[in-house]
Amino acid sequence: MSVRIARIGKPHGVRGEVTVQLFTDDPESRFAPGSSLSVQWPQGQADAAAGLPETLTTAGFRWNKKVLIARFEEITDRNRAEEMRGAQLYAEAHEVELEDDEWHQDDLLGLMAVDTTRDDREVGKVTALISGAAQDLLEIEIVGERRRILIPFVEEIVPEVDLETGRVLLTPPAGLLDLGSEE
Repeated sequence: MSVRIARIGKPHGVRGEVTVQLFTDDPESRFAPGSSLSVQWPQGQADAAAGLPETLTTAGFRWNKKVLIARFEEITDRNRAEEMRGAQLYAEAHEVELEDDEWHQDDLLGLMAVDTTRDDREVGKVTALISGAAQDLLEIEIVGERRRILIPFVEEIVPEVDLETGRVLLTPPAGLLDLGSEE
């Protein structure tokens, strides 16, 4: 299984270096020289990717204040660096032993959120797990609507995740599921 570790930002200098927005807590090993990263493009940018590398090999990295600056063997000048802007970088997931109350985002995506306070009414599908400093949030796309809500991923509101049945059980406080609705 591969996980998103970074997004290529703007070019830095003329020799092909790029700034990197990190989504990993282990940049030193992920960007170690010789590391191979697969490239994926966000929807809408895939057409621009024709002729661009599908994998990148790390040539090195350095820190400029709190910004990671990376060099890749396949990006040797500013023009190519600009073409790669916005590319998502993926690496193989490290095998990590999870606690009972920990989840990988990929385990949660697509699970049906069910409101147990309203006779197990289907609320919507989990579309993302957003990690935060204080707490994590589940992003849920509401059934039959183009609206998404954020649910605090805490035991009081999400008492159970059942991978076998494909459900996330919710006990939301009054009004939480109605935030952002037209009603």
